[in-house]
Amino acid sequence: MNERYLEILAQYDLTVENLRKGRSGYVCETSAGTVLLSEYKGTQKRLEFETQVLSYVREAGMDRVDDYIRTTQGGLTAVGEDGTRYVLKRWFNDRECNIRDRREVRRAAAQIARLHRILREIPRDEEWNLGSIMTEPMERELERHNQELKRARNYMKNKRKKTEFENCVLGNFPAFYEQAAAACEGLKQLRQQESSAPLFLCHGNLDHHHILIGEPDLAVIEFHRMHLGEQMEDLYYFMRKVMEKQEWNESLGMEMLSAYERVLPISAAQRRHLYYLFLYPEKYWKQINFYFNANKAWIPARNIEKLKNLERQMGDRNRFLEKIR
Repeated sequence: MNERYLEILAQYDLTVENLRKGRSGYVCETSAGTVLLSEYKGTQKRLEFETQVLSYVREAGMDRVDDYIRTTQGGLTAVGEDGTRYVLKRWFNDRECNIRDRREVRRAAAQIARLHRILREIPRDEEWNLGSIMTEPMERELERHNQELKRARNYMKNKRKKTEFENCVLGNFPAFYEQAAAACEGLKQLRQQESSAPLFLCHGNLDHHHILIGEPDLAVIEFHRMHLGEQMEDLYYFMRKVMEKQEWNESLGMEMLSAYERVLPISAAQRRHLYYLFLYPEKYWKQINFYFNANKAWIPARNIEKLKNLERQMGDRNRFLEKIR
């Protein structure tokens, strides 16, 4: 298998010194530094778009991003004998951000702000294929989630013999669904009020797995979901993961917001957007959705515990919501 990948790497102007399997491809130590070789199934236009944006990001001073490397022929993809396309991009041996380390999550929040600031400054290119980098508004996704919540609740109500998990859901459903409906409606109203507000480029999948801790700077990787949208969604995705693991620690949440705002201030509309994103009980929906699409005859005990834990955390989560509101 390695020989096949070495043949692909021969299409690049570098010397391979070591090759090992990584999470999303083959990590290679080369004369040009560490790189990642992986299969690519997207479009050429998408690659050109990412390359254009990441080149600007590097020129603006954020050098540690995983931009693509061109072949000796100037292409962004290398093609194997079987027709499979591959991409090669700069990679980093740094570890992922530790979301239990307060200093690291503050550094990560500041780095997200630096990335957002640069992305706002990129001149719009008429060649961008907007259809490939636009996503649907968040409220539409949440509307679907709310329909799924109601469908699952109705199914549970109509069951004669209910499990502990189902009784738990029926007991706490009103409180969680009230927040879900309010979040969806709030985002709808905010979009109507801010309909003329500009959209900016966002990373699109910014969690702790995609922020690597290095010195003196952090690396940001995996821009394959980059799109025009609301940058607060990037900040929310990262912060939510941290807050869930840290029992919705109010002071830590405010520290992350402060670290972000020291680099890039958050407007009143953006803060409201962030509030509604956090108001939506995402993890609650995930538990219900997993239940409804899985074998309902047997529900793991850990899922019941997760649901009860969400209920226990409700007070801490609500205090954090009031703080950012």
